[in-house]
Amino acid sequence: MEFILTQSSVSEYSGPAILLPVLSEGALPAATQTIDEKLNGFISQLIENKDLKGKPGETLVIPQANGPRLILIGIGKADGKTSDFVKSVQAAANALKASAADEAAIDLSGITVNTKDQHWINRQLAQAFQDSLYHFDECKSKKDDAPAISTIKSLTVVAENQYQSDILFGQAVAKGMAFCKKLGDLPPNVATPSYLADEADKLASLSGKLTTSILDEDKMEELGMGSFLSVSKGSIEPGKIICMEYKGGKSGDAPHALVGKGITFDTGGISLKPGAGMDEMKYDMCGAASVLGTMLTIISLDLPINFLGVVAAAENMPAGHASKPGDIVTAMNGTTIEILNTDAEGRLVLCDALTYTIETYKPASIMDIATLTGACMMALGGVNSGVFTEDDALAQEILDAGQSSCDPAWRLPLQDEYQELLDSNFADIANIGGRLAGATTAACFLSRFTKDQTWAHLDIAGTAWNSGGKNKGSSGRPVPLLVNYLANKLG
Repeated sequence: MEFILTQSSVSEYSGPAILLPVLSEGALPAATQTIDEKLNGFISQLIENKDLKGKPGETLVIPQANGPRLILIGIGKADGKTSDFVKSVQAAANALKASAADEAAIDLSGITVNTKDQHWINRQLAQAFQDSLYHFDECKSKKDDAPAISTIKSLTVVAENQYQSDILFGQAVAKGMAFCKKLGDLPPNVATPSYLADEADKLASLSGKLTTSILDEDKMEELGMGSFLSVSKGSIEPGKIICMEYKGGKSGDAPHALVGKGITFDTGGISLKPGAGMDEMKYDMCGAASVLGTMLTIISLDLPINFLGVVAAAENMPAGHASKPGDIVTAMNGTTIEILNTDAEGRLVLCDALTYTIETYKPASIMDIATLTGACMMALGGVNSGVFTEDDALAQEILDAGQSSCDPAWRLPLQDEYQELLDSNFADIANIGGRLAGATTAACFLSRFTKDQTWAHLDIAGTAWNSGGKNKGSSGRPVPLLVNYLANKLG
């Protein structure tokens, strides 16, 4: 999609569609007022008839016999909340996608967003319209009619270089989200650990600054990764640890690392999950997908940063040689782990991936991203991802990145008092801590493998995908948060 910034009057646009804002209680901003006067008060009459109230996310499409169709967008209050603005532009993009228009102009002159500048508005506009193009029909024998929007013209600002970079940023984030969504939406017989490794290699072909390396199970055995292998051994699909090293910053500077949980399908293992809804366990690799999506965005923007993306990829399957509750395994750092529940497998692959990443690359900071616990989803729903860290400054960086990208997160506790819930009678640590504080005890488990390291854990169990119904599918989160987090490292 081409996104053009131009200074032009909305009344002069003769393309197929114009998107115009309406404030709450039906107030008309300048651009909408201009068109309303041209139509002899037709829009005002619609407002008076309560056909549109201007609430965030409302849309109304008005066909015209001799002119572009009008798509009215409810914006909410003047100088409104960031979440209201994002909801509105996403609704506008979806309304345009549902129409037959392949091009549109949008004029948000006079629309402001609380605490945000024009740069932020431009990024969100570009991201929303680019993101609306995502369409998954990879596995259908008859392809759907994909959205065919080719051009968006924003009439709000002059096309200056400082604003054009905002458009490129927003579109790059959306493309990273689309890659993340596609990987999540692919069926698990396609998106295997080996498939993810191949996709990482393809990313490396896009940039001379990126190199990839793959740890296979033989190498993991040699390194003593008994925890990871206790999960992957139950499947005929071999596990992989995929390391993507992007060197865009100063030579010698330690990289910032993201480690993604990549359980490409999770049956629960011997601790088998209920059958209903188990198909959605293909999304248990969305942490890995978000790392790959973030890498695509970083490459697209050519950001001057040293960034390490690591994917811990495996299937969790029941088999005669799968791990059993009561087994004890030894992690790469020598910690012995009693497996009380084979469905708590994400932490078992992540702990060895974290140890390897820290020992091999000595990152400046490290964050793992994982669809780790139903407990986090029960606590935060589908609104916020859960943040766990003992580092207050790092926590604030992540929360700020989520706030600025409208991909929000919420900090949850990680106190020492929770650690004793992981005590085992037979090993150094158990892999679960009982019914209480499940999201926190999972984070406590991972903290045992990140001591003396600037580390955070992001639990995306509630935010990585939408369940059931027509909206079922990967959300592309938390790619916006992760990209903004890394971009903010540039100062």
